[in-house]
Amino acid sequence: MMIHYIYMFISSMISFSLNRKHLLTMLLSMEFVILVLFFFIYYYLISFNYELYFVLFFLTMSVCESALGLSLLVSMIRSYGNDYFVSFNVLW
Repeated sequence: MMIHYIYMFISSMISFSLNRKHLLTMLLSMEFVILVLFFFIYYYLISFNYELYFVLFFLTMSVCESALGLSLLVSMIRSYGNDYFVSFNVLW
């Protein structure tokens, strides 16, 4: 069972590193990384009979992270018209 989580984590990190053009695809692959980490932490805490309050804290932080990413995406689309990183020039 643990090998599935490792495979999913590696594939999510590969998809995050290969999707560099659009901000939306990067945010989706980051959410997949967070989801895999959540399953891994949940499996780890269940196997040792620990408290599951950390899982709720982790979910809260991941929801805040995804809301922040979505707000940055909306702000970027309103400012530049698309979510390509090529048109987003940091120097201007």
